[in-house]
Order: sequence, then structure tokens, then C-alpha cells
Amino acid sequence: MVVWIIGLSGSGKTTLAQEISSLLRKKGRTVALVDGDVMREIFHNDLDYSLEGRWRNASRICELCRFLENQGIIVVCSILSIFRESRSWNREKFNSYYEVFIDAPMNQLISRDSKGLYSKYLRGELKLVAGMDLEFPIPDTPDLTIYNDKSLSAFLQYAVQITNYISGVSL
Repeated sequence: MVVWIIGLSGSGKTTLAQEISSLLRKKGRTVALVDGDVMREIFHNDLDYSLEGRWRNASRICELCRFLENQGIIVVCSILSIFRESRSWNREKFNSYYEVFIDAPMNQLISRDSKGLYSKYLRGELKLVAGMDLEFPIPDTPDLTIYNDKSLSAFLQYAVQITNYISGVSL
């Protein structure tokens, strides 16, 4: 099974993915946490943030998730996922796929801005920021949409819901 957690920077993708992974491990499940930013680091940041670089990174991550899933590992992936084609590929190629879209108000994303992307964009220092000058296509058919505008504890309750769902799926 692959849980594909997508949303803009600061939406809570990594936080949710880490919590789901932790809960699944406590249940004795074998889990791989795949994070888009960490994958870039693993490959020594060899790709830029152009659309072509982003496409290559997304393709790597999709293929890695398929490889891990075929090993019997539950994959929890947190990724920006700006390409509809990637998400369609996932639905076709993964044995079991659960797409989670995290939506959050832009003012909250800008206030969270842990990577400084939005502030750099607003100062004119950065281009191709998803949700700003780079389109972020809202998923057409996510399995779950979470509107993250509440407390952290309320948000993390979704991790329990997703973990329970995964535990009920025949893998």
C-alpha cells in the first residue's frame, strides 16, 4: 500500500506522514517514510526546481514507492505532487493507493513557511513556488481531503483515521 500525502509547502504533509508511520510501526507494520525533500538530499540535490527537474524527482519517487510496495512495505509518501500524470500513474501502477490532499489557507502557509519559500517569493528572490507563480493542481479525486486550519492535535487525529483505514485493508 502507498499512502500519497500531497499539499503545498507548510500544509502539514511531513508532520502527518511521520505520525502515520509512527502509529503503523507501533502496530508492528513495516513502513517506509518517503519525503520529497529528503529524496532530493539523498540524490545530492542533483535536480533543480525547473518543471523538468521537478518531473524527474517526482518520477524517481513514484518508482521508488512502487519498488518498496512490491517488497511488501507500506509506503507513506509526503510530496508536493504537482503533476496530475504522476497521480494517475500511481492509481494505475500501485497495488493499493490512498491519496490524501492537505489543504490549508494561504495566509497560514505563509505564516508557517518553515523553509522560507513564500517569504523569498514575496521579496522577489525566488521563482517557481508552488501555489504562487507555479500552479498547484488540486487533485481531482483524492481519497481524503483534510483542511488543515485547526490545532495540531486535531490535525493529527487524521493520522489515527488513516492508520485505522490501512489496518483494515488487505495488503
